Amino acid sequence: MQSYDVMIIGSGAAGLSVALALPKYFNIALISKSEINEGATFYAQGGISAVMDPADTNDAHIADTLAAGSGLCHRDVVEHIVSSGRDRIEWLIEQGVPFSTRTSKSGNKEFHLTQEGGHSHRRVVHAADATGAAVEDTLVSRIKDYDNVSLMESHAAIDLITTTCQHTKQKRCVGAYVLNAASGEVLAINSRVVVLATGGIGKVYLYTSNPSVATGDGIAMAWRAGCRVANMEFVQFHPTCLYHHRAKTILLTEALRGEGAELLLPNGKRFMTAFDARAELAPRDIVARAIDHEMKRLGLNCVYLDISKKSKSFLLEHFPNAYQTCAEYGIDIASEPIPVVPAAHYLCGGIVTDIKGQTNLPHLYAVGEAACTGLHGANRMASNSLLECLVVASTAVESITDLLKSATNEHVEIAPWDASQVVEGNEDVIISHSWDEIRRVMWDYVGIVRTNKRLERAQLRMDILKGEINEFYSSFRVSKNLIELRNLVLIAELIIQSAKIRQESRGLHYTLDYPKTDDINFLSDTIL
Repeated sequence: MQSYDVMIIGSGAAGLSVALALPKYFNIALISKSEINEGATFYAQGGISAVMDPADTNDAHIADTLAAGSGLCHRDVVEHIVSSGRDRIEWLIEQGVPFSTRTSKSGNKEFHLTQEGGHSHRRVVHAADATGAAVEDTLVSRIKDYDNVSLMESHAAIDLITTTCQHTKQKRCVGAYVLNAASGEVLAINSRVVVLATGGIGKVYLYTSNPSVATGDGIAMAWRAGCRVANMEFVQFHPTCLYHHRAKTILLTEALRGEGAELLLPNGKRFMTAFDARAELAPRDIVARAIDHEMKRLGLNCVYLDISKKSKSFLLEHFPNAYQTCAEYGIDIASEPIPVVPAAHYLCGGIVTDIKGQTNLPHLYAVGEAACTGLHGANRMASNSLLECLVVASTAVESITDLLKSATNEHVEIAPWDASQVVEGNEDVIISHSWDEIRRVMWDYVGIVRTNKRLERAQLRMDILKGEINEFYSSFRVSKNLIELRNLVLIAELIIQSAKIRQESRGLHYTLDYPKTDDINFLSDTIL
């Protein structure tokens, strides 16, 4: 049995920020299901929203966030996170993140700020159009110099371990079972504190901008351990992902629309002005639904995003990643429109936490997309996600440090993983078929537009799949694919249950059976 002061499950911006900020006298395990930089952070393009322009204000950022959240944002959380934005940007600069700058009219160097959907000002700090990669690469390079951090790549967490404290009679988290994917060995890891920084749930849908590791592991583990989850119905679909038969779903940054890109039908007609006065700069839920509406109305496979009014030199300077990616598929964005479709992108719900990342299970924290702090409400405003990761990571570190200073140093004895009743799996086709069916059912029935009948059909199918998967899990030796499949079917179930409870349309949850917003009955979080 391995023992640590803090075990961090997840190696994106949230997990790395916690690891880097914790005092170096703590012994830390950093668990990464794949390679350390393979997570949603690395693929984030747009940037980090923060009030850096003298013409901008925290009040304006707060108002924009509250408006995007459709009445469900927790105002105290919004105020704290927004007001901490500049401090976190300065911390990233200290770490070495190379944000894009420009020369002002007075000759001084300043941040180049972009504007994205829902924002009333230019306030998105970025590193060209690969901000996530710049942040991830910088933080990874820093963490490798920390002798107190044990990096465990290709290790998949299976379940949290809990015990009842003899003194308080209260259940608490004391570690996790973790699969070493290379050896097949399951480790029982004891930790005084566990931090879930496992990211989102995008792979529960057929089309997603998320990397393959986004299977909702932290949320599923927390739910099985007795944590509350909230607002799982609010899944954000990014409006503009590259549509190409040879490409995986590749996100095209919202900053393109911030710089004037227009959404067009195949005949070249612009359509967003008919749906919202903010047109292409409307919040993502409105833009995604508008695209979905036009595609279904006209029987289209995609619509088009046109940035060709900008010069090639401008595009190469500000969007080199998008330019190069599209060029690889034969698309010159300087002269022709880009075929795009919506794809599952971000979960606004998750494990219920406070602003310190604390869950209702003592000694368990959650940070980043796996957590639901109340910042996003019913819809996340663009580039607020990395901001939340950084701010909550900072407050979590303060809370964890205080907790470990006051708590006993004794590690609880935990039982080793018991694999005596299982055999080697010989029907992996069951895993692949179940995975495919979950994603297709969720895309068809629990996607951008929902109905009662679609949700009932999805629930019936998930009930059957969950039974089959749990039977398979209890009979065969655990594998990374089986761990993810078990988590995915639970995540699908939580999304469906939450969507059935919310009998209104609000933010990212839109249902044809209840097309209006109902503030009388549903102006609150959906807590399971």
